[in-house]
Amino acid sequence: MATGLYDELKVIDSDTHWSEPEDLWTARAPAAYRDLVPQVKEVNGKRRWVVNGDTVIGAAHATSAIGPDGAKLYGLDFLGYTNADVHRACLEVPSRLAMMDSLGIWGATLYPNVAGFGSQNFMKVTDEGLRVACVEIYNDYMAEVQASSGNRLLPMAMVPWWDADATVREMRRAKELGLRGIVTCSNPHDSGLPDYAQPVWEPVWETAEGLELPINFHIGASQGDTDWFGRVPYPSWPGELKITIGGTSLFLGNARWMANLLFTDIFERHPGLRLVSVESGVGWIPFFLESLDYQAGETAPEHLKKLPLKPSEYFKRQIYSTFWFESAMLGPAIDYLGADRVMWETDFPHPTCLYPDSGTRTREKLAALTPEVQRKILQDNAAELYKID
Repeated sequence: MATGLYDELKVIDSDTHWSEPEDLWTARAPAAYRDLVPQVKEVNGKRRWVVNGDTVIGAAHATSAIGPDGAKLYGLDFLGYTNADVHRACLEVPSRLAMMDSLGIWGATLYPNVAGFGSQNFMKVTDEGLRVACVEIYNDYMAEVQASSGNRLLPMAMVPWWDADATVREMRRAKELGLRGIVTCSNPHDSGLPDYAQPVWEPVWETAEGLELPINFHIGASQGDTDWFGRVPYPSWPGELKITIGGTSLFLGNARWMANLLFTDIFERHPGLRLVSVESGVGWIPFFLESLDYQAGETAPEHLKKLPLKPSEYFKRQIYSTFWFESAMLGPAIDYLGADRVMWETDFPHPTCLYPDSGTRTREKLAALTPEVQRKILQDNAAELYKID
């Protein structure tokens, strides 16, 4: 995106990821936790991220499909790459900013890898104090990343979502650190906690609204969602098709929290609350919302009467969604959802990211939209939501 209309914009990428340095936690942990925080160890001959000293939470690869020379890796070769093998833009601020400049991108939100997209991997940490420390250390580090980028890189803060009161405290601390939003577990009941329709979460909604901190629900942000990723593909498929089919299914997994939250009274009681469906795409959402409205009218009319607005109307008022590769249904989806509730992303540097020809492909997808709508999607919506000056 180096020529034309986009020269006049500060384009904001609303979903990217950061390959966490292997010493992120160990270099910052207090002595009592240094051997227990996330770190890379060899387990049965393979490099793994572990917590509690020996509990595996994931493979120690960079989760990046961008090679050291900037070429994109296709297939599953990326799974063998560590931080030492990938482009420095995946984990170093100057290189990331240089990469963004080359692509015509001004700013980007950042989401985690190691902890899981909803930090659900930290549920494997047995000690409550250690679990909270893992979250705080990550947020402190990411605040440093944001500051060193001149506020062009905007990490979304983790929260200790297994404890509503601790979540509120960390939200307030994140705000003080200058972070612009939070990313949390999309379905806490997958881990045996109360679901989001329960009153225990009221302080979280109230605090998010009061602090003007958007709550971001990334795909694959709960144990049930990651289980779904593994269950959908046929067992007989080879690995590349399992990832393809499972990954595509994850986009639709965000329907779980959408449907459930839209039938609560949370949005009615907190009209200033803002949620984001991250990396889910947008083309399927209009059909899904129409389905909720119709289905409720047929099978739950009394519940529908309790809410002044339909589920689709609450969505259009208070929920944002992001897209990157879509074409066929993009225009109709934007028309239905509203141009002020859709944002653009690349998912850099993950395997399905819109790279390296993100500019050309995005221009083609947005060509039929007016300049005003393009400006909202590429710049204004994210700038307003995340308080970017």
